[in-house]
Amino acid sequence: MVEADTCKPSGKLRGKKPPPGKCNKGHDSDCCKEGKFYDTYKCSPPVSNHTKATFTLNGFDSGEDGGSPCECDDKFHEHSELIVALSTGWFNKKKWCMKYINIHGNGKTVKAKVVDKCDSTMGCDDEHNFQPPCTNNIVDASDAVWDALGVCGDKRGEMEIYWSDA
Repeated sequence: MVEADTCKPSGKLRGKKPPPGKCNKGHDSDCCKEGKFYDTYKCSPPVSNHTKATFTLNGFDSGEDGGSPCECDDKFHEHSELIVALSTGWFNKKKWCMKYINIHGNGKTVKAKVVDKCDSTMGCDDEHNFQPPCTNNIVDASDAVWDALGVCGDKRGEMEIYWSDA
């Protein structure tokens, strides 16, 4: 098996201070910090039938922490939809758009549709809601996916999961 550290950072991005009221901190999102350097990635760890990932919470609706409409369909989505965004390398230039993945976590499995990219190459700007670039191993999910895995309240935000092609 190929080790996850085969995907090294491709560069660094210097953080800018968000304008007042411009960074939505919903779903435990971080805002860029002025002067801080953030790693950027063009790659992600290899995909297998049991790919380890960091599971995060995202809002895909207008005004949410996700920022822009989803890359796969140029639309916003409701909290009730079983949807995810994948880090840039896994998203692979829309290869996963509108396809389903199985997410294994908290002793359960849920099937979710890929509708967006969690950008690992850019961030700290208006398009990315003044959030830092994603790391290279993110599956960013809607509230509905967290619900389906039985993770409630303050236990949401970040956890280790495994995912595979559905």
